[in-house]
Amino acid sequence: MPELHDHLLHVIIDGRVIRVSGPITVAAALSIAGVSAPRRSPSGDIRGALCGMGVCHECRARIDGVAHQRTCMIACRDGMRVDTDA
Repeated sequence: MPELHDHLLHVIIDGRVIRVSGPITVAAALSIAGVSAPRRSPSGDIRGALCGMGVCHECRARIDGVAHQRTCMIACRDGMRVDTDA
């Protein structure tokens, strides 16, 4: 039987390495890292995971260099890089 530490992932969030146990969404990893709002609206209002199912698009961040990725819909991978506007 695999142990919990067999599923530890290292995710780089805004240049900081965070260890999370997978499977877990990027939105959940952001929350664990203390990032409640991964982006800002054009007017500067903070935005974060609202619906948790990919409908509202409020949780978007740059993942592995690709902008506007819905963090609630993407599972973390070991070594993944997440950059926010927070």
